[in-house]
Amino acid sequence: MRELSHLVGELERNNQFVSVIGKTCDALEECIRRGNKILIAGNGGSAADSQHFAAELMSRYMIERDPIRAMALSTDTSILTAVANDYGFENIFMRQLEGLGDSGDVFVALTTSGRSRNIINGIIQSKKMGILTVALCGNAGLDQGLECDIMIRVTSDSVPRIQELHGLAIHCICHELEQRLYQ
Repeated sequence: MRELSHLVGELERNNQFVSVIGKTCDALEECIRRGNKILIAGNGGSAADSQHFAAELMSRYMIERDPIRAMALSTDTSILTAVANDYGFENIFMRQLEGLGDSGDVFVALTTSGRSRNIINGIIQSKKMGILTVALCGNAGLDQGLECDIMIRVTSDSVPRIQELHGLAIHCICHELEQRLYQ
């Protein structure tokens, strides 16, 4: 509890976290208004978080509204296993982005370690395709000095704390998007 309390206190003092959430909302709002889509990916608990994020956008967060075009790339087991078998697990998100992504979309990558090869390859592919990249990561940032257009970094090395604050960020983003688009 002490570590979580410390992180929450840091968030209260850290205007950068709030600022980058706002910047993320700006990018997602533009994407949605253009009629583009949000593609989200993660591994393990971050895969669950990516599905949660997509569900909040497609269904609703707090208010009745039109669906927001969003998809978690970790949900179709046939695609995941076919791509992993034929092209390697490190390419499961890259291949889906090639097939589903369009210039003007946004790719949201959730990674606690910043080292997942399939996430890194997804970011690289997105950049090639003109897809804006947003990363939710931990203290380590992204491996190999890879940069995203927007990075929401949690200043912790604890996987549970990083995931908890990623969940908070997702809820803040969903709330703000609903306010901007439907109020």
